Amino acid sequence: MRNIRKYLGRSRAEVEPTMRAAVHQLPESMQRIASYHLGWSDEHGVATAGNGGKAIRPALVLLAAQVVGGAAAAALVPAAALELVHNYTLMHDDVMDGDLTRRHRATAWQVFGRWPAVLAGDALLAQALNMLAAEPRAEAVRGTAVLAGAVLAVHEGQFADLSLEARSVVSLDEVTAMVHGKTSALFGCACELGALYGGGTEEQIKSLRNFGDHMGMAFQLVDDMLGIWGRYESTGKPVCADIAARKKSLPVTAALNSATAAGAKLAVIYRSERRLTDEELRNTADLIVAAGGRAWAEARAEEEIAAALGYLTEAAVSADHAERLIDIAHLVTHRDL
Repeated sequence: MRNIRKYLGRSRAEVEPTMRAAVHQLPESMQRIASYHLGWSDEHGVATAGNGGKAIRPALVLLAAQVVGGAAAAALVPAAALELVHNYTLMHDDVMDGDLTRRHRATAWQVFGRWPAVLAGDALLAQALNMLAAEPRAEAVRGTAVLAGAVLAVHEGQFADLSLEARSVVSLDEVTAMVHGKTSALFGCACELGALYGGGTEEQIKSLRNFGDHMGMAFQLVDDMLGIWGRYESTGKPVCADIAARKKSLPVTAALNSATAAGAKLAVIYRSERRLTDEELRNTADLIVAAGGRAWAEARAEEEIAAALGYLTEAAVSADHAERLIDIAHLVTHRDL
């Protein structure tokens, strides 16, 4: 795993200059907030060596281009654009969820206010679409449409997420469909853009899109588990944060629909709005385990990765770069649990 983490770091280093140039073109008010969120500066605009995230999505764009026989350089702009879109979604998520921390420091809305953070996120989205549309390449029109379509899918997934949170009873199928929009869409988009800009065939583009979709699903399953059982040192969020917020994540929904005594007790807790103590949060996490929610999520994540790798086999031209995609897939399902 150490080598793939180093590769992710190199990918971020390759993409970041393009991202910085794009953010620098934003209005000054938007620059400051976006730079803070991206870990490039503190709240006063002073440069920092902050944590900008793992940069998995831009790495997928670059690798997908190479897997089909193209060059990573050909996909730098879509990789940077997609990472800006990803951060746009994070800034909006933090506002909607009321999250106080991200990447071990205060969220942008906490520092600059809710609506300035929303506007800065919107600016990242607009700039990302501008980046693709302005490229003098044959892929520009299709690439812009692919990215815009993914954003719409994310919005639909986010809307579904808000709707499901307001209901006391939800099904696994409903939550799974929501995740396919909210998370898988950008993973699938990353691989599709990479294959497109790398000169892949229609079959390769489709297969890599499917690879990304399934990897995104696995990523969210693990993310959901981290939201319950992850360590603060790894997630930057309080232990059991998702339980405290009564989020109906995939392992929670699996437990709630388990028809077990533990699942019934969990349902009572989730119907209550009372703030839980740390001990109660830990006991609730144990109920999810007892109801089979964690075991279901772990097994489903492995199934999603297996499906993803099947599609990768169909598309790969470069075995070396395919191997790196496989390493990322395994990193996704084994990160810090």
